[in-house]
Amino acid sequence: MFGLGKKRSRLGKWIDQNGVTQQWLCKEAGINKDTATRAASSDEYSPNLKTANGIIRALRKIDPNVKLDDFWSM
Repeated sequence: MFGLGKKRSRLGKWIDQNGVTQQWLCKEAGINKDTATRAASSDEYSPNLKTANGIIRALRKIDPNVKLDDFWSM
């Protein structure tokens, strides 16, 4: 099980449920490991628009219906 015992944000729960790794997210979204960790563990984290769009673009490779406001209100 992914994320077992870790605090997870809405994004973190989504990547766990969809079998995505943070390493995959880093590669596909063009973000670094620290950014992926913050985004996946804290709902208080609010990425800049470029980072958020990169993450959404990557996630849409798995689910074309993913929207920015599924994870953050910007």
